[in-house]
Amino acid sequence: MTIGIHASTLQRAVIALLLALGLALASSAAFAQTPAEAPVSVAADAEADVAAEPDASAASSGYTPMKPTEGKGMPVDGAYGFQDQYSPNGQYARWMHDAILIPVIFAISIFVLFLLLWVVARYNKRANKVPSKTTHNTLIEVAWTLIPVLVLVGIAIPSITLLAKQYESPPEDAVTVKVTGYQWYWGYSYPDMGVEEFVSNMSDEATAKANGEPFQLAVDNRMVVPVGEVIRLQITGADVIHSFAVPSLWVKMDAVPGRLNERTVLVEEPGVYYGQCMELCGARHGYMPIVVEALPRPQFDAWVRSQGGNPEGIVEETPVEAVSEEPAGEEATDETEVADEAAAEAPAA
Repeated sequence: MTIGIHASTLQRAVIALLLALGLALASSAAFAQTPAEAPVSVAADAEADVAAEPDASAASSGYTPMKPTEGKGMPVDGAYGFQDQYSPNGQYARWMHDAILIPVIFAISIFVLFLLLWVVARYNKRANKVPSKTTHNTLIEVAWTLIPVLVLVGIAIPSITLLAKQYESPPEDAVTVKVTGYQWYWGYSYPDMGVEEFVSNMSDEATAKANGEPFQLAVDNRMVVPVGEVIRLQITGADVIHSFAVPSLWVKMDAVPGRLNERTVLVEEPGVYYGQCMELCGARHGYMPIVVEALPRPQFDAWVRSQGGNPEGIVEETPVEAVSEEPAGEEATDETEVADEAAAEAPAA
C-alpha cells in the first residue's frame, strides 16, 4: 500500500514537472519570437528602400543593369579546365595552356611510361641474367641534359610573352578603377571621372534568383567598365590581404594594405563576369564575390552619370594669379613725394 502511494505521488510529481517545463519553454519561445521577427522585417524594409534608390536613379539616367548570360563569365556545374576567356591576355593564356603545355606534359608522360615499361620488360632478372656493368654513356647523358633544357626554353618564350602582356603600361586615356578590399566586401571608385567609392556586397539568395544570377556570386553594386577599352585597375587592401580575381577575364591580383598594385584588362564582349576573393582573409572570405559588368560606351557613360560622375573626366581648373596693377596717377604721386623728400634733406646753399 505504501509503495503504491509513493508511486502515484512520484508519478504526479513527474507529470507536474513536465507540465511546468513545457509551459516555461512555450512562454520563453513566445517572448523570444516577437523581438526577433521585428528587426528582420525592419531590416528587410530598409534593404528594399536602399535597393530601390539606385534603380530609380539608374532608370532616370538611362542605365539598366545587364542580365547575365547562362554559362558566360561564370562557373558551370561539371565543367573542368579554364572558363571561356573574354580578354586578349586570357585568350593567349588559354591557347598556351591548350596548345603548348598540355601536349608537352602528355608527350613527356607517355615517353617516361614507355621507358619504364621497356626497362621492366628488357632488363628484368629472367630476360637479362647477366647485368651490364656499363657506368657511363656520353651520348645519353648529353641527350637527357639538352632535351629538358630545350623543352624549358620552348615553354619559357610564350610564358615571358604572357607576363609582359599582363604588365604592360596602360595608355593615358585608360579608364582608372580603384579597387579596395575590405572585410568582407569590395569598394570601387573612378577617380578620373569623379565617381566616389561605393561598396559591393553579396546579394541574398532571393534577390540573386530574382535577377537570374548565381547565388553567392551576385552582388548589389557591380563594377562597371566599358567594352573594348583598356582598364587600369589599381588594387589595394584596407585591413588584411585580399585577392581580386575574375577567372574569365584572366585577372588575379593581391590587394595588399599600404600598397597599390596595378593591372590592366580589356574586355572584348559585353557581358557580366563573376569572380571572388582568392586570398584567405577571415571568417567571411567566401562571401565577398566580384561582378564586372562590361557595357558599350554609351551605356557606360549613362552609368557614370547615374553615379554622379562625368564620363568625359574631371576638368581641373587652373587658378589664375591676380596681377595687381597700380594706376599711373599713383606712380606719379609716389615719384613726386620721393623728390620732395630729397629736396628737403639737401643742405641750404
